[in-house]
Amino acid sequence: MNPAATIKLFLPHGDPKKLRTAEISNWSGKAVAAPRTDLDYLLARPEMAKPGVYILLGVDEDTGGPLAYVGEAEVVGDRLKQHKGKDFWHSSIVFVSKDENLTKSHIRHLEGRIISTAQKIGRCVVTNSVSSGAHLPESDTHDMDVFFERIAQLLPVLGSEMLTPVAPKPAETTPGEIFTVQRKGAIAKGVRSPSGFVVFSGSTAALKERPSAQLHAGWILALRDELMKKGALVPDGQYLKFTKDTEFASPSAAAVVVFGGNAAGPAVWKNAAGVTLKEFEGA
Repeated sequence: MNPAATIKLFLPHGDPKKLRTAEISNWSGKAVAAPRTDLDYLLARPEMAKPGVYILLGVDEDTGGPLAYVGEAEVVGDRLKQHKGKDFWHSSIVFVSKDENLTKSHIRHLEGRIISTAQKIGRCVVTNSVSSGAHLPESDTHDMDVFFERIAQLLPVLGSEMLTPVAPKPAETTPGEIFTVQRKGAIAKGVRSPSGFVVFSGSTAALKERPSAQLHAGWILALRDELMKKGALVPDGQYLKFTKDTEFASPSAAAVVVFGGNAAGPAVWKNAAGVTLKEFEGA
């Protein structure tokens, strides 16, 4: 669980969609985020003359999902200028140190950590093919672990969930919050999430769709097909199997994928005591 944090956001232009800075109390780092349209304003800021790591956010043309490129540079502004001619990105987020203590090895370590973590979480396509990283002394590794945790805390505030785990950590989930649904031998487990509902890796779903999916809800077929194309749902004997924690927009969207047909999510997901999600949430 991340430590409590007080985040200070500053809007130099008064517009939350334009350039903004973010800091956390008692943290030596600072973030500066800006849409591509504000790149000149971003490059003119003093932070861009420092060593830092940066993330360019865009949209994957093949899937329509989020895409990210992670980089580092001893003069981060110079590296950002080199991306002017690349059209895959629409916004950028830069992280630097306020106390001048980030070295080349530090930023290479952070770059590698961001890339590997984002690839593992799988919320977006990371275009970097290799995580560079860098080996650090034990004390420096600890400092960069703290720096990385703060980056992960700030990213959702600045417009990206690429470092936010899809499912809550086990320590943050009590047994009463884990819900199960069963359908003709298929068993799926999951939890409510801030953005909808997460089905855990290893859960199973019906191999074939029910007639209701084909006749009345074509979107169910489309959703299951999309998950199979992404490799999140694969054939496994008599069922389909979730290969990773998968987030859905609602409990019902998760349930229809498991059922292979229409399902009222709040009524079919039940905890270990047999209480439905609807009853648990007092709806």
